[in-house]
Amino acid sequence: MTSNIHPSGFDTIMPRTLAGTSTDRLMHHAHLVTTTGDSHRLAEALAGKGGSP
Repeated sequence: MTSNIHPSGFDTIMPRTLAGTSTDRLMHHAHLVTTTGDSHRLAEALAGKGGSP
């Protein structure tokens, strides 16, 4: 699963109780990988090489 929302912010897109339960289930034995840098998909979209941004 990928998201541009930090797990602590999931309650902004779903009810708080569901966000807490979902985060707990997803994060159990999970590896959290945080990336930085520019989005390659956005750059390609803006250059007309992909879908719309």
